[in-house]
Amino acid sequence: MPASAAETHEMKRAPAVDGVLPAILHRWSPRAFTDREVSLKDLKTIFEAVRWAPSSFNEQPWRFLVGTRGSETYKKIHDTLVPFNQMWAGKAPVLILGAAKTRFTHNGDPNRVALFDLGAASTVLALQASALGLATHQMAGFDEGAARKTFGAPEEYIFGSAIALGYQGDPSNLPNEQMLKQETSPRTRKQLAEFVWDGWENAAKLE
Repeated sequence: MPASAAETHEMKRAPAVDGVLPAILHRWSPRAFTDREVSLKDLKTIFEAVRWAPSSFNEQPWRFLVGTRGSETYKKIHDTLVPFNQMWAGKAPVLILGAAKTRFTHNGDPNRVALFDLGAASTVLALQASALGLATHQMAGFDEGAARKTFGAPEEYIFGSAIALGYQGDPSNLPNEQMLKQETSPRTRKQLAEFVWDGWENAAKLE
């Protein structure tokens, strides 16, 4: 019998690490969502947090297209997703599409870190959502050309990811076995020595 939503969430929590924020350890990316709507108050709180994400020259190049279930924006975002993502993301009550302005406002020069800053803002979004008891799942699987055409985005903007947001649901509601297996498999991460270096491919000494 598949695990319940609560059992899956407990299993997906990262092991406790002294000093690490609980919202980081508890955040993960489910594909199963409930029908419960996300309040506008919570959405506003999430984007208030995003306002304070760091960015080069305080440019804040991120733009988020936000669609709630039943809205035209929701349908447009859903229609840009690849079929695999449409199968599950259409259950989430909120769909978001992130983009970044690739030129600085103050001088028109290229902003080579615009996508990086969008990623930072999206991380803040995910962590604030987690702190509110909400779940997010970011997706690379969408048609950027279709999104650009649908929303009339200027060429100076680059798209980052689509994000499903809502309340985690039971894995048994997922449409196929592949998704169920991914949903209920333990989370794994690289060891620090694999990506924290004091020289190229030389692990930094952290203790």
